[in-house]
Amino acid sequence: MQSLISNMKKFFIITNEHKDMNLAMTNAISDYIIAKGGTCMHYVSIKSGWRERNLRRFQPSDIDAECIIVLGGDGTLVRAARDMASIGIPLIGVNLGTLGYLCELERSTVYDAIDRLFEDRYELETRMLIKGSSQKDGSGKATFALNDIVIHRTGLPQIVNLIVSVNGEYLANYSADGIIISTPTGSTGYSMSAGGPIVDPKADLMLITPINPHSALAKSIVVGSDAVIDVTLAKRRQEEDEEAEVSFDGDRFVHMKVGDNIRIQKADAHAKILKLNQLSFLQILRKKNCRNFIRRCLVESKKACEDSGDHSQI
Repeated sequence: MQSLISNMKKFFIITNEHKDMNLAMTNAISDYIIAKGGTCMHYVSIKSGWRERNLRRFQPSDIDAECIIVLGGDGTLVRAARDMASIGIPLIGVNLGTLGYLCELERSTVYDAIDRLFEDRYELETRMLIKGSSQKDGSGKATFALNDIVIHRTGLPQIVNLIVSVNGEYLANYSADGIIISTPTGSTGYSMSAGGPIVDPKADLMLITPINPHSALAKSIVVGSDAVIDVTLAKRRQEEDEEAEVSFDGDRFVHMKVGDNIRIQKADAHAKILKLNQLSFLQILRKKNCRNFIRRCLVESKKACEDSGDHSQI
């Protein structure tokens, strides 16, 4: 990791407006930056892109900044990092949600973090991106993902039949709810929930994790970052009417029919994440898991008190 820009003063804020009601936190951070002699613009995240408060949309190439501050949760940061990868501006996340592995900052630490950015006391960490492209139309147009690309069933609750090959060599035929192709960053997301391993985000590899496979032997498989993964939707019935969807970090979708194939591989671009603390990945993992455990205990304790009618402990 290394320092990137000295005397950082030009900032850009992207906010999940559902987690910062009335943009109170956004405005406070913007005012703080301007009071320190910096410049700041802020936009909000919407489903179809990004917009200014007056609804004017913008493209990543419109941004004139040295740092992007993302307010929301891991999902907002993932989306921003993926969409902004082409312009190379580093990001740092402020967690306004629940459990966040990517968002380093909390509400209580954001102003100290801004001071450190102004003083050039930070490091830069690069994160691997993957890309997926449909092979059916021959266009080869790719879509990026920071966390994962998921091929999953649609409609009725039934499994799909997915044929997976790596570097042109047959790997497996999965009868499952779907399959997750994950980056190291995404290993703490959906892949982990599906039973996949947790991987250091600085690792250079990809994970293949089936979702509820109809086999006791189907486990996650780790492949190198130079692998080319092909996933084909195969038929299970004579009618060949099965369908599936491909999602990129959970919010961009491509429809698949029997015989369609998607090719997944490492992208040339990468995401840049600013780091301020010296905590190792394992320390962050322990901290986040401990915090999540305490939060669950508090919720369960409150519910137990409500159920018993004892409100003195709430």
